[in-house]
Amino acid sequence: MTEAEFTERFVAQMLKRAGPKFNDGSSNEEYARATAPSYFEEQHQQDGESPEDCADADMSYWGEE
Repeated sequence: MTEAEFTERFVAQMLKRAGPKFNDGSSNEEYARATAPSYFEEQHQQDGESPEDCADADMSYWGEE
């Protein structure tokens, strides 16, 4: 899977679960696109986790859904 494919799936998972905006009005999509590359390098390539698993892992630290 390319990084671009990973990013699109990562973003889609975050938007599916959390919607387009955070509580403060900032863009969830912008956050997801900025965050995806680190997960692509770390969890996906090293540990074999799916983009959806990585997005869920990141969101688990938010304390909200």
